[in-house]
Formats: sequence, structure tokens, C-alpha cells
Amino acid sequence: MTDSTRSAAALLVDCLAAEGASRIFTVPGESFLAVLDALPDRPEIEVVTCRQEGGAAFMACADGAMNAASSGRPGIAFVTRGPGATNASIGVHVAHQDSQPMILFVGDVARGAQGREGFQEVDFPAFFGPICKWAARIDDPHRIPEYIARAHQVAISGRPGPVVLALPEDMLVEQVPASLAPRPPALRPAQAVCPDAMGALFDMIADAASPIAIIGGAGWNAKAREYFQQFAERIGLPVATAFRRQDAIAPDSPVYAGNLGYGPNPKLVERVKQADLVIAVGARLGEATTDGYTVPTLEHPGQLLVHIHPDPEELGRVYRTDLALCCAVDEFAECAALWDSEDIIPFDAGAEAHAEWLAWATPQPSEAAIDLGACVAAMREALPADTIICNGAGNFAGWWHRYWRYEAYPGQLAPTCGAMGYGVPAAVAAALSFPERTVVAVAGDGDFLMNGQELATAAQYGANLIVIVVDNGAYGTIRMHQEREYPGRVSATALANPDFAMLGAAFGAWSARAETTDEFVAALEEAKGRSGIRLIHTVTDLERIAASGATITGLRARAKG
Repeated sequence: MTDSTRSAAALLVDCLAAEGASRIFTVPGESFLAVLDALPDRPEIEVVTCRQEGGAAFMACADGAMNAASSGRPGIAFVTRGPGATNASIGVHVAHQDSQPMILFVGDVARGAQGREGFQEVDFPAFFGPICKWAARIDDPHRIPEYIARAHQVAISGRPGPVVLALPEDMLVEQVPASLAPRPPALRPAQAVCPDAMGALFDMIADAASPIAIIGGAGWNAKAREYFQQFAERIGLPVATAFRRQDAIAPDSPVYAGNLGYGPNPKLVERVKQADLVIAVGARLGEATTDGYTVPTLEHPGQLLVHIHPDPEELGRVYRTDLALCCAVDEFAECAALWDSEDIIPFDAGAEAHAEWLAWATPQPSEAAIDLGACVAAMREALPADTIICNGAGNFAGWWHRYWRYEAYPGQLAPTCGAMGYGVPAAVAAALSFPERTVVAVAGDGDFLMNGQELATAAQYGANLIVIVVDNGAYGTIRMHQEREYPGRVSATALANPDFAMLGAAFGAWSARAETTDEFVAALEEAKGRSGIRLIHTVTDLERIAASGATITGLRARAKG
């Protein structure tokens, strides 16, 4: 390096700083040592060293999800080639299906070794192409500003999502002119609402007898939440949230109807089926939200479907759509809130649907030694309203989806693609982003052991979080399906678990074991008065397999007829 040159890696880091990057998650690798060397010169970028690339990618995905609520900047991770990149691919997949902005940088083999199956070599554009918005390799260091700007633009535009850039290690150490500067920060393109389409929508609402909205997803942010809620409340429109988008509207809104996805309120499902007008805003209407494309159906006879989404490729892609609006969802929400709606007679359905949700979301007494519904209710009493709940995949999450009130925004970090192991890394990212807020990771026993090692990352960076490990000694979701399809024939779903309280203590956590509801409540009261990592090992009965009330005994009896 001379006064007139700098390394390509230094230029890349400068470009990230110019884009507003404040934190990157990484597992270091020799393939991008030059980047690691350049990062200390940019102290405004915090470097979080993780313990496994899957955890690092989940943290970056969660970071992008939280940024989407405000700045819209993508989460960023750096990993090494081969094993590092393939480990990280789970986070790319989640970011893609969750429509969250993220950039994964992968250290690559030197350019002269490409195509020879060099050490840990993978064709990354080919490998990641199907699960991201754009995958490329930067071979020319002079084009770094172009690639970094394009990566950010692609990640945040239209339907947000992940981008993957491979970085040949020899390219990173090349010298480039010091005058080569980063491009200006990428901005999400303005996507205004078509006035004619808005007029058509309001005519459809005025003619409807039983409309419903399904919201949350691509581009949803604080502005969309505020304005859409104003619009829906003004006309009494029932509002359901898409799968794991429960913070898209305040739960105390008098028109909130509950969440769709796995284990929804049967009355809400019936309300969607009987609706004559379905308004989907931001949601892709994916398989989980629609119960396998049945609520509503793909052709939805007798129903009109309006789909508002920022990406034209999503409109009409799966569902027959009667009115499609390609625009930013926050711009749509503001326009709807300000639109003259005098021709619409306010609906009673919003209040009715909210009352049905309140009844469904209120835990009923149970004789179980540890009643998860009561545990969630105790959490609502003990923890602040702006608590962030983070979870991975498993039946355990159903109790929080049903009984927790996601009052804050962002307040829910949970993968819509159902990836296990997401909760703890997401909670670490949330605790670092919002140190003033309470953060809770909820994980099943199988779920926790997929990325529980990131408690070491939490400890290293002084993160404050509560971890609730729900231990029923099984892969509960799969066991439920197994009992439904092959009752009594248990195969590969039982788990022999460690003492999670002792495991938490090994990471420096305050920990407790709870086998009854009273023990859980007492442990929670103790935990909330402490700081750092706090872990509650919550031992539950596998018999009570789901928040819907399903039991092993009941599933077996139903199978026998």
C-alpha cells in the first residue's frame, strides 16, 4: 500500500461503511484475512465473532429483519469458502423465504485456482443462485464499488432478500487507486400507488359484505403498521397477520383478528374461507400462511382477491388475482389511511373478529404440571410490552404464537420457512441492536441444540437475554405428524437431552430448572431482576404435543377411528 493506493479489501470495507453498515457477523477464515485486517480501520462497524456459520447467517438475517422496520439496511455476514459457506446457506434460505435484506460475503479460492476443485472450492453463484436474489463473484477489484452498491440495491428493492458475493482471496490483496471511491448509499426505489387502482379497491370494499385483510411481509415497516392500522380501524376491516408476522399490527387494535399459519384460530380460518373480499398486503400468501394454499384457495371461487406487493414477480405468480397493486406497502398504507372512504359503511366484522381472537388467545386453566399457556401469560405480566420474542421451529413456538401479545415493532423474530436453530442467534442479534429492551429466545430442546453454542457469542459481547428451553424429550412437531400418520410407531423422534440448566451455567448464564408452572413463574421473576444470560430449563410433558390442545393419546385414538 502507498499513499496513492490501498488494498481491495480496504476499499470493500469503506464501501460497506458508506452504505451505513454498523455491524457484521462472522466466523473468521483465511480466505478473507485481508478484510479482517481492514475492519479495525473502520471502528464504526462492530465485528461480532460467532461460533458457527449457520449462527452468523441467522444473526445477519435477523439483523436485516430488524433493520427492515426502520432503515431497511441489509444484515451482513462474512464466512469462508466450502464448509463455511454451506453452513451459512441456511441463513440465506431463511432470508429468501422471509423476504429479509441480507448480504453474505464468502471468501473464495484464488482466481488462478478456480475450476480445479481447489481447497474447499464451490461454484458459489451456481450453489446459491436458486435461494437468493443475486449471486456473483468479484474478480476485478476495480469494480468493488459497483458490486457493493448493486448488492445493497438488490437486497432492499422490490421483495427484499439475500445477496451472495464471493471474494477470491488474491483479489482482496490487490492494490487499487486510493481515488477509487464508494458509490452513494443505495436507496429503496420509490413505488407510488396508482390512484385508479386505489379507486377500484375502495369500490370493491364498498361492495363487500365480509372482507378481510392479510398483512405483513415484504417491505413492511413501522410506517406501514401505523397507517394500515388507522385505515383498517376506520372502516372496521378485520386484519389477520401472515405466518410469523404478528407484530405487523398492534394486538390491542380493535380490528386485529389473529394470526394465520400453523395452529390458527379455527374461527379465523372460517372467516377467511367465508370472506367475499381478501386483501393481501405484503404477504406472499405462502404455503404456511394459507394452510397449503387452501385458505384461501388458489382460484378462490366466490371471492375477490386484491394483492398489494412491492415486487411485480409475486403478483399473479401463484394465486389468481382480481386486482394487483405493485407498490411499496408503506406507501399503500399511507394512501389508504388518507383516502376518502365516505362510501364505505363501517363493518362490524373487525370488532367481532377481534373478540374471537381475544377468546382464542386467552389461556384456559390446565391440569398439566407445567402449563405453557399459563407460563406465557406470566411472561406477559412480568416482562415489558416491548419485549422481543425470538424463536426457531417446533411445536413449542405455538404457545407463544397463540398467547403472547406482540405489542412492539419489531417484536417478533421467527423464520417463516420453519428453520430450526434460529431463536438463539436471532436473540443475540436483537440484544446487540436493542440493549435497552428485553429479549427472549424461546427454543425447543431439539431446536436449542442446533445453535445453542451462540450463547458463547452472547457472553463474549455482554448481551442481555433470557433463554427458555422447552424440553419434552422429542422432536415434537415431527412426533405429532408421526402419531397422526403412523400412530404408536415411534421412530427417530425421541431425544436424550443434557441438563440444559447446567449447560447454560457452563456459558456463564444464571440458570434454573422448572418442572411446574409455579417453578417457572418463580424462575422468571428471578431472571428478570438479573442481567446477562439467563436460562430457564422448562421440562414439559410430551403428551400435550401442541398449543391447539392436541395430545398423543388423542391423535392415536383418532387414527383408530
